[in-house]
Amino acid sequence: MPENKDSIQKPEAATGQPAPSATGPAPAPQAVPGPEAAAKNQTAQFEEKLAAAKKEAADNYDRYVRAVADLENFRRRTLREKDELRQYAAGRVLEDMFPIIEAISLGIDAAGKPGTDVAHVVEGMTMVLAQLKTTLGNHGLKEINPAPGEKFDPHQEDAITTQPSADIAEGCVLQVFRVGYSLNGRVLRPASVVVSSGKPQDAAESGKQ
Repeated sequence: MPENKDSIQKPEAATGQPAPSATGPAPAPQAVPGPEAAAKNQTAQFEEKLAAAKKEAADNYDRYVRAVADLENFRRRTLREKDELRQYAAGRVLEDMFPIIEAISLGIDAAGKPGTDVAHVVEGMTMVLAQLKTTLGNHGLKEINPAPGEKFDPHQEDAITTQPSADIAEGCVLQVFRVGYSLNGRVLRPASVVVSSGKPQDAAESGKQ
């Protein structure tokens, strides 16, 4: 006798449980972390970032301290080297001055002897002076000695006064009162000069105006 299809129950209907899968048991549902677990996770991440930031700050401070120390050492070394160079440069100049000092001493001794020809002494001192100028010139010293009629240069010369002149144009050097000097282009002492104010009549007319 054929069975009634309606009387045949499916396993899930009979037991109230879902039928097992042919491929294996169904995966268990994943647990959703609660608020407390999420807060702990955020705290751990924050602590890791804070530790990394502290380490980076400590490394930066260490590099800063080292850089300051290196800069101070460099400054001291530079000052020491500059002082040594200055002393060495002065030593070279003094070494070149020895022959001149000896020549001056010989000239003084010769001038003090009886019957010395003054003209010979003057000639010798003139040669010593030329030697001195040459030696100092080799070390960069140059005279500032403008010729009469040259344009007045306020960067290298000081005008101590002005005087009228029939031969020298206005604003030009009339007379050098004291020679100046420069060292490698840098003025050590400006020349003191008298500057022409132009022809006497021009000066008188300008005074009336």
